[in-house]
Amino acid sequence: QVQLVESGGGLVQAGDSLRLSCAASGRTFSRYAMGWFRQAPGKEREFVAAITWSGSNTYYADSVKGRFTISRDNAKNTVYLQMNSLKPEDAAVYYCAADVARSGIASMNGREYEYWGQGTQVTVSS
Repeated sequence: QVQLVESGGGLVQAGDSLRLSCAASGRTFSRYAMGWFRQAPGKEREFVAAITWSGSNTYYADSVKGRFTISRDNAKNTVYLQMNSLKPEDAAVYYCAADVARSGIASMNGREYEYWGQGTQVTVSS
């Protein structure tokens, strides 16, 4: 079992930055890939970013590439999502997820993640 708790969401203005955190507990954090997804009202959940167990490989949705950065601190059992130059279309509930079946690669498919956090709301005003 893996428990995930996100934090760091809030209300910001367009162009601002936020850093989301996701604290994991349970299984050995350094052995599995992690991802961030988001879901806006009336829309399907979409992939945002993912990172392999070591942090050596990262993956991003085209819509956030160059603005968002995913990272992890295995000593702290935490994965981060640094979001810069936020846009109103980035507003959503952001979820972190754990893919315990993978370590050396990270999937962009949410169905391949076994554990999910409760989400944190990000609101961006124009």
